[in-house]
Amino acid sequence: MKGIDDLSEWRNALKELSERKESVNGLEGGVFQQLRFSYDHLNDLKLQLCFLSCALYPEDWEIEERELVQLWISEGLVEEMDSRQTEFDRGHAIMNTLKSNCLLEVLPTTEYERRVKMQNLVRDMALHITSAKPRFLVKAGMGLREPPKVQEWSEDLEKVSLMWNRELEVLYPLEMSPPKCPMLTSLLLPGCGIKSIPECFFKHMDGLKILNLSRNPMKSLPNSISNLKNLTALLLYYCDHLEYVPSLSNLRALKELYVTKTAIKEFPHGMQNLSLKCLNLDSTNIDEIPNEIFSRPSCLQELNVGGTLISGEEVGELKKLEIFEGRFYDLPNLNMYLQAFHGREEPRQYIIVVGKREREWEIHTSKRIELWDCDIYPNQIMLPRHIEELYVMHCTFYGHEEYPIISRFVLTSLGTFSSLKYLVIWNLKNRKRLFSPNCVPLNLQVLEVWKCMLLEEIIASEESGRVTMEFCLPRLKEIVLKNLPELKSICNVDAVMVCESLEWLVAHNCPKLERMPLKLPQTRSSSSLKLFINLEPMELWESMEWADPDAKSLLIRKL
Repeated sequence: MKGIDDLSEWRNALKELSERKESVNGLEGGVFQQLRFSYDHLNDLKLQLCFLSCALYPEDWEIEERELVQLWISEGLVEEMDSRQTEFDRGHAIMNTLKSNCLLEVLPTTEYERRVKMQNLVRDMALHITSAKPRFLVKAGMGLREPPKVQEWSEDLEKVSLMWNRELEVLYPLEMSPPKCPMLTSLLLPGCGIKSIPECFFKHMDGLKILNLSRNPMKSLPNSISNLKNLTALLLYYCDHLEYVPSLSNLRALKELYVTKTAIKEFPHGMQNLSLKCLNLDSTNIDEIPNEIFSRPSCLQELNVGGTLISGEEVGELKKLEIFEGRFYDLPNLNMYLQAFHGREEPRQYIIVVGKREREWEIHTSKRIELWDCDIYPNQIMLPRHIEELYVMHCTFYGHEEYPIISRFVLTSLGTFSSLKYLVIWNLKNRKRLFSPNCVPLNLQVLEVWKCMLLEEIIASEESGRVTMEFCLPRLKEIVLKNLPELKSICNVDAVMVCESLEWLVAHNCPKLERMPLKLPQTRSSSSLKLFINLEPMELWESMEWADPDAKSLLIRKL
């Protein structure tokens, strides 16, 4: 009744509650009926079904919000819209309604995800409802070692969840005829230890929409999956032993395919016949995505091929793409990809690797590009205008060595690097300068420069007429300078960097660095300092000249 202030509605609600006399599972009738009252007053069948879907998870399970919304979208409980983001926004609005009606418990938010949980009594009430209509079979997280009895696979079942019964191994008695469940729409079996599935198991499941077989050790899927013509989502996360997926050409309703961290070596057959919205092939043994593999026009909104090579031109033709993660062979492929977005919106989220990644870095933002072992020529490389993370690793720059590194990058549209937050430079052998004075990313949060043997300046010097120049970097929190034997200055002697938010400063093995041109307003603050400084070797601390006269006397060196 939250948000309702009409007296008549409250009187009517009181009357409804006083007339309910049922009880369930030995629970006290009053408690149960109050919970049932909240469910009934959702006043929307789809909203009620979204709530009931939460009971498919094990008792006390912390459900990731994004996973739950994705389930609702796959089930068709969130109406189909123009973009994936809009659908997720609608799903989160539904979730907020369930939270405000006290039907879902909000858990503390972590840095990377939000989770909810069903309180046990609420879940018991949901399971009681689904013991009749809609009919669910839920034995999730119960430690089963034997599959449900044959009679439990009744013809009126709409959803089955056996998830997280890790030692189940056998899904259905092999000697029995396949279950007849024509109304079944969702079959959730992640984490059940299933080693094989009978070939005829899906024979009488024509209505199946969602099949989740994630985290099971089977080596192959039965060919009968190819006949599930109403299937909209096939989830195969972390099936480490999976080598064979049958032809998908008949699955014309399939919208979501997740074949992530499996052992498959070939691209699933029949992909060009599908109108997929989401495709995830991350961490498979597929070397390269074939050209012209996607239907035309493509409906793809999310594409993740991880470290598998894909053509930049191929991705650029996916006009509805919102989220992309993949690897291009070289810079011309990156340029072709970016040129394709001229005049239309780029994906709102991307991780693009060019070359062969040698190690993984923590992901901080939603717009990231990594360049590995690339040959970079003047004005050759394009970058998205709103890039937030840039990693330049083991690359070779050609042309005049005096040109700063960042001046070599061309944004896809006019503008500066105003969105760049993280910049990591590693092992560039033939460059002396990183930034030109007019190309310093003013919203940078983290700057790391490692093993650049010829680098002499971070910000290139220019004539200033002896007027002190200030480079204001108000959001810069971390500077790491390591193994830079020729580094002489961060900026010239007539310049300072104003860093109000700096928390971490490291300079290791930079023997020629003599001046620290940092202006740190926090050194004059009455509050306690948050700045951590580590200068190596020890002599560097003693000899360092600080542009801010208060800095050295107030800062304590920490090893």
